[in-house]
Amino acid sequence: MSRSTRRRQRVPLALLLPAGLGLLFLVLPLAGLLVRAPWTTLPRRLAEPGVLTALRLSLETATAATLLCVALGVPLAWLLARVQFPGRRLVRALVTVPLVLPPVVGGVALLLVFGRRGLLGSWLDATFGVTLPFTTAGVVLAEAFVAMPFLVIAVEGALRGADPRYEEAAATLGAGRWTTFTRVTLPLVAPGVAAGAVLCWARALGEFGATITFAGNYPGRTQTMPLAVYLALETDLQAAIVLSLILLTVSVAILAALRDRWVGVT
Repeated sequence: MSRSTRRRQRVPLALLLPAGLGLLFLVLPLAGLLVRAPWTTLPRRLAEPGVLTALRLSLETATAATLLCVALGVPLAWLLARVQFPGRRLVRALVTVPLVLPPVVGGVALLLVFGRRGLLGSWLDATFGVTLPFTTAGVVLAEAFVAMPFLVIAVEGALRGADPRYEEAAATLGAGRWTTFTRVTLPLVAPGVAAGAVLCWARALGEFGATITFAGNYPGRTQTMPLAVYLALETDLQAAIVLSLILLTVSVAILAALRDRWVGVT
C-alpha cells in the first residue's frame, strides 16, 4: 500500500468521534428494543387477536393506499418529468409538501376537505351518502396522502434518467402517446416504479399522525399497527414492544430489498 493511499485512509479523530456517536445514537434505541423484547412469550403475543387484527388492517390499508398512489402518482410523475408547463416548479413543491408537513396537520387538512362539513366531504355525503372520516377508507386516504410523494419522487427520478430516444423512436414508428407510455416508458422505468411503490407501502404502513386525526383509533376498523403501539404503550409495555418489533422487521426487510438502489451498497 502506497504512502498516499495510507494517508487517504486515515480518519481524523475530530470526524471519527462524532461519526461513532451518531451511529450509536441511531443503533442503540433499536438494540434496546431487541434486548427488552419478550422473546419467551413472543409467539403467544403475536397470536393475540388484537395484534393479528391490527396487522391485517395495516397490510390491507397500506396495500390499498399504495395502489391508489401508483394509479395517481405515476401519471403525476410523468407530467413533472416530461411536460413543460407554467408553474411546474410550484407543482413539484406542492407534491413534496407532505414530506415535511407534520402528519397531524395533514390529518386536519384532510378533515377540512373530506370531513362531513368539508369542501368535498359535504358533497360526497349529500350526493352519495359517503362518509370518509373515521372509516377504513379514511385510513387509506390518510396513508396515501403522506406516502404518495415517495412514489412521485422515485418515478420522476427514473423518468429523468431514462433515455428519451426510445420514446422518440416509438413515436417515429407511429406509436401513439398512450402506446408509447405503456409499451416503452413504463418498462423503462419499471424498477423505479417498483422501488417507489415499496417505499410508499412502507411509509403507509408506518403512518400514525394523519391516520389518528382523520380516521380515529377504532379496533378492527381504523386501528393500524402504529396506533396499536401507541395504545399498548399506555397499558402494556411488552405488547407495545412486540408490535414495534413487527414494524422494525418490515422496515429492515424493505431496506434490505432496496439497498442497491437507495443505500448504494457495493
